[in-house]
Parts: sequence; structure tokens; C-alpha cells
Amino acid sequence: MKTIGWMFLGTMLSLSLCAQPAADPAATGDSKAKPAKKAAAAPAKPAAPEKPVILVPGPGTITGDNVNVRGKAAFVGEIIARLKKGDKVTVIEQVIRENPKPDEPSQWAKINYPSNTPVWVHASYIDPTNKVVLPNRLNVRAGPGENYSVVGLIEKGTAVKEGSRKGNWVEIEAPANAYAFVAARFIEQEGTAAEVPTVVSIAPPVEEPPTTTTAVPESPTVVTPAPEVATTTPPEEPPGVTPEPEPADAPPPPPEEPLPPRIVSHEGVVRDTVSIQAPTRFALVSPETGRTINYLYTTSTNLNLARYKGRHIIVTGEEGLDRRWRNTPVLTIQRIQVLK
Repeated sequence: MKTIGWMFLGTMLSLSLCAQPAADPAATGDSKAKPAKKAAAAPAKPAAPEKPVILVPGPGTITGDNVNVRGKAAFVGEIIARLKKGDKVTVIEQVIRENPKPDEPSQWAKINYPSNTPVWVHASYIDPTNKVVLPNRLNVRAGPGENYSVVGLIEKGTAVKEGSRKGNWVEIEAPANAYAFVAARFIEQEGTAAEVPTVVSIAPPVEEPPTTTTAVPESPTVVTPAPEVATTTPPEEPPGVTPEPEPADAPPPPPEEPLPPRIVSHEGVVRDTVSIQAPTRFALVSPETGRTINYLYTTSTNLNLARYKGRHIIVTGEEGLDRRWRNTPVLTIQRIQVLK
């Protein structure tokens, strides 16, 4: 009986060991366990194409909250102010930038400078007694320094009302011609939009500070007279000895600079080009003689010249010659103004 009892007990222990589940390698810290695979990152969605916006000179209403007002038509322009939904603005013209940076709008509105927002000028060009502008034209900037954007000009003799000072710069009230920029998609205008913008400017692709016509530099220029250099007479060479020529220290001639671009403005009517071999699809034609003045060309994807067909316009841009069409120049458009 004892033998049978021991055999029965051994059988029961064997069955209980077989019934236990296998140990989880991940739970027991088994070094041979394979790590879980990471989920593949979802590919970034491409940015949605920018919706075309048409603005005309005149009043407009801000449609977004905390809309940035900038000193340039780009994200590199400093933020001058912020506008709230429902704020009123005055559009001067629409600006279309070529080759904007990723996630940066290409369509901007040039607007009147926000009210109660100061501008800055260099204090040395303001008469300390009469508080009037001394040079013929003086840049006004969005901040106290030459690194800030130029946002307008004031003429000689204009009286200014000074505010705070920072170093050599003084804060004044913005002149009537001061301007700033807002992304066009945040402006809404009442009434039926015109078929084409009355004025369209296409900003150049190279981001450079705007050129100005200020007659004087932004800061006083101090000219220090050069010290006098004493000259000595070299000793005479003994007879019969010819002195060796000294090496010339003349600097190399400066490299030739490229000719500046030829910027012109022409008035005419937009027509289809007659020849299929013409360099562009559209031409500017004289309304009096019917002769082609320029072939019209643009690199902007937001400017559809077909919409200007039959319109009487003034177009400004860089004029050049195509090798195949030397009698009629090609005009790369920078600005269009619709007359009728």
C-alpha cells in the first residue's frame, strides 16, 4: 500500500508541473527577448496651397485674432503691432512675393501705418530748438536703429512731436505716408471684388532692405584727417650705378560690376501674342498705333496675365532683350496698375 501511495503522489506532482504556464521572457528579464517594434512615423502632410486673394486700394476689415503687422512683406519683418478681429485698415496696394519661404504667405497687403504706433528717427537730424526735420528727406523706421525696417519718409521742415529716446534715436508720431504689411488672407473688403486688382506689386525674390532716397546717412559721419607723413629724400646713388626699379604697389584694377537692371514703366493694352514663337503669351500693345511695346513676362505663380487681357494698364518692371527677338524687349513685371 505504501508503494502504491508513493506512486500516486509522484503522478500528481508531475501533472501539476506540466500544467504551469511558460514564463514570459519579457516579464522575467530574459536578455534574449526581442524588443517591440516602434510604430513608423506618419509622413508629414504637404502644406495646403495658398488661396488666391484679391485686394483693391481702400478700406478693409481684419478677420483674424492677434494678426501681426510687420515692417516688411515677409516673416523677417519685425512685428510692429497686432490687430484684433474687426479692426479697420486702409489697403494701399497688394504685394505678391516671388519664391516665399516654406509656410510663408506670398500675398501681402501694404496698409497705412497703425494709428497710435510710433516711428523712430535719428535725433541728430531734428532741429533741437524748432523740432523740424533738417535734411531734404529723412527715413522713419519701425524701431530705434538702422536694423529696423524703413516705413516712410518725412520732408525737410516737417515739424515733429518727440517722445521717448533710446540712445541717438527719438520716437515721433508716424507721418501720414507711413506704411506696414499684413498677410492678405486676414483682410476682407466689402462689396464685389474687382475682376483684377487695381494695383499689384510683385516683390523681388532676393530679400534685401529696401533702397531709400534719403539724402543723408542715418548716423553722423565723422571724418578724421589723416596724419601728416614726413618724407625723406633718398641718398644719391654713386655715379655709374643704375638703381633697380622698385616694385609697383598699385592695387589691381577692381572687377567690372554688372550693369544695373533697366527698370521702366510703359502704358498700353494687354493682348495675346500673334506668333507662336514669341517669347511669351502676352504683349503690351500701344493703344494709338497697335504696335507691340513689350512682351510681358512674370515668374509669379499668383499673377495670371490672362485676367488682364484687354485691360489698359501701366506696367513697371525690368526690361531686357531675348536673343531671338531683339526688336521687341521682354518686360519682367514688378508692378501693374489698371487704368480701365
